[in-house]
Amino acid sequence: MRDCQRGAVAGIWGGRSERATPRPANGLRQQGVTGATSIAGGHLLEFVLKSALLLAVAVLAAQAVPARAQPVVSRVGAGAFPISSIVVVKGVGGADLAYASGIPGTAAAGDTKAQTLGVLTKLDAALKSQGFGLGDVVMMRVFLVGDPAMAGKMDFAGMMAAYSQFFGTTDQPNKPARTTVQVAGLASPGALVEIEAQAVRPHS
Repeated sequence: MRDCQRGAVAGIWGGRSERATPRPANGLRQQGVTGATSIAGGHLLEFVLKSALLLAVAVLAAQAVPARAQPVVSRVGAGAFPISSIVVVKGVGGADLAYASGIPGTAAAGDTKAQTLGVLTKLDAALKSQGFGLGDVVMMRVFLVGDPAMAGKMDFAGMMAAYSQFFGTTDQPNKPARTTVQVAGLASPGALVEIEAQAVRPHS
């Protein structure tokens, strides 16, 4: 009787018994995994295409940016001596820069005040020859030698009396940052003062 029942069941399943060829219980689950994989693959392809497009746009934008001009350096000689009297660097962040070497005072000029007047007059002329002025000076260094008439002390007041005629005036109100120090001596014989400066002139 049991054999007849088994034969009937086998006939229903195409000649195979339920025990011999069981139907996968997770068939629907397998279909769901396959569908999810297909959807994920579609998103991955979309992501790759968008990334490639963004990369192409970035490359084109970078190529469209004009190359930044390089600064131009000009050196003005100081005769046969191996230094430049003034160095100009043009095109630095929308401005031009000038570096003026130290200008020593002349012993024949006299005391610290008189020598400072002569030095600043020369500095003004040097800057103007390169398109700058004293109003463009942003940093100044002043070196003073002790004045024999003042027991070897630097004549700071005399230097300031001359300096004040060029900076912080009605005609030229700009004031640079500045350092003033006393030194044992200067390279130029008899010089009581030497001044160097840096200037900045923004592009208009």
